[in-house]
Amino acid sequence: MRTDRRNFIKTSGAAVAGGMVLPPFLQSFQNVQISGNVKNYLDHFEVSVEMLQKVIAAAMSKGGDYADLFFEHKKSNSLGLEDGKVNRAYSNIDYGVGIRVLKGDQTGFAYSETITPEALINAAKMAANIANSSSTYSPVGITEKIPASYYNISRKWEDVSVKDKVPFVQKINDKVFSLNDKVIKVNAFMGDETAYVMFYNSEGRLTYDYRPMISFGAVCIMEKDGKVENAYSARSFRKGFEWLTDEVVDEIAKEAVDRTNLLFEATKPRAGEMPVVMGAGGSGILLHEAIGHTFEADFNRKGTSIFSDKMGKKVAESFVNIIDDGTLVYNRGSINVDDEGNDVQKTYLVKDGVLNSYIHDRISSRYYNVDPTGNGRRESFRHIPLPRMRATYMEIGTHSKDDIISNVDYGVYVDNFSNGQVKIGAGDFTFFVKSGYLIEKGKLTQPIKDINIIGNGPKALADITMAANDYLIDNGTWTCGKDGQSVPVTCGLPTVLVKKLTVGGTV
Repeated sequence: MRTDRRNFIKTSGAAVAGGMVLPPFLQSFQNVQISGNVKNYLDHFEVSVEMLQKVIAAAMSKGGDYADLFFEHKKSNSLGLEDGKVNRAYSNIDYGVGIRVLKGDQTGFAYSETITPEALINAAKMAANIANSSSTYSPVGITEKIPASYYNISRKWEDVSVKDKVPFVQKINDKVFSLNDKVIKVNAFMGDETAYVMFYNSEGRLTYDYRPMISFGAVCIMEKDGKVENAYSARSFRKGFEWLTDEVVDEIAKEAVDRTNLLFEATKPRAGEMPVVMGAGGSGILLHEAIGHTFEADFNRKGTSIFSDKMGKKVAESFVNIIDDGTLVYNRGSINVDDEGNDVQKTYLVKDGVLNSYIHDRISSRYYNVDPTGNGRRESFRHIPLPRMRATYMEIGTHSKDDIISNVDYGVYVDNFSNGQVKIGAGDFTFFVKSGYLIEKGKLTQPIKDINIIGNGPKALADITMAANDYLIDNGTWTCGKDGQSVPVTCGLPTVLVKKLTVGGTV
């Protein structure tokens, strides 16, 4: 059941227990000391410490090894502009709790869209069925985990009215039209999100997070001599309303126009294997799709990733350092705690060319006997957490962009991608390149567009022969899909040279 009645309720969560009779071990938690922040989140979800303990006890009642509760309240809004007017608006409120029980490497899971004592206990008992032995759960003391603070904001999206947002969507439309007389249409969009999450587990960890998000961009459509082209630009951050400025509008509008205008002069290179220079920023999709997914620990634990036997081994040149990071300030992929209540961190996946770490959630970290990396993520309270990327990028090298391009006799330079996919087992990938340039005799020459780049992740990683000192994070609206779940991510890269990839062009 969806509800729109939540406005950070301040009434006491202790009332949730109502007239229920609490067992003696639950009564012992009634006087537990908690911070004001935790109390606000308990009140927000209208639960008490005693109720959390009771639900965990039900979840552990059949002999589970571990249980956790993930509460979430998310409010989403979007605006769309077409034909010069803001003509689409949408709002949604999502609210509920996911209850997970682990028994060995098996997972029992249930969720409830209603947070009442009866609904929580029923869901907990359902998740408990993954185990089938009688067991006595011994409660532990509550340990409050104060989350990190990677995205402090001034004005929350839930406090911003539609009339405050509409002018910015209108401005980006007007700005795009003003920049080039070939513009015939603009589709603009803005989406904002406010999420409150609270986490509690059978080990007593109690923590929380407030997660804002803004996504803003425009598609530019232009016509020249009867030929129509389109491209888009967008930005997405964990920032508040204060981020929206005329300068942001101008930046996105100019990028959308420039990208579109370039396509009128673009052609396709000849098809075949050739050197590929990946431009700084959005080319980080190479790391995300071709390499990052194969580093996710569930694929390696199950032996389906080509990297499952390569931990501690050389997988790239010694200057290659690849990171997955949840701590970048205001970044779309950052989180203050992961969806398993763990600290997030900056994790070196490849260090000095050697495979250094997988991307872990709770299950895989226990399997490998390592600490969690803060990568347990889920789309919503309706989903189980999985090892997922956050912001995945490569550190800078020692060359310049010009040095790298000058080393290529014939190849392509690419920097604007629309999507990609990878086969985890073999590591084979395909990227669709929206635009770039042909490289001839060490110079950027003809613009190119609409080509595929095909390769193998481990081979491409080993074939990175040069890296520049111009590392850039692409702050676009990247979203990663896995096992039917989508989560926000980002990617980044310095300009790099991949010795050989297959480019789909003209025959």
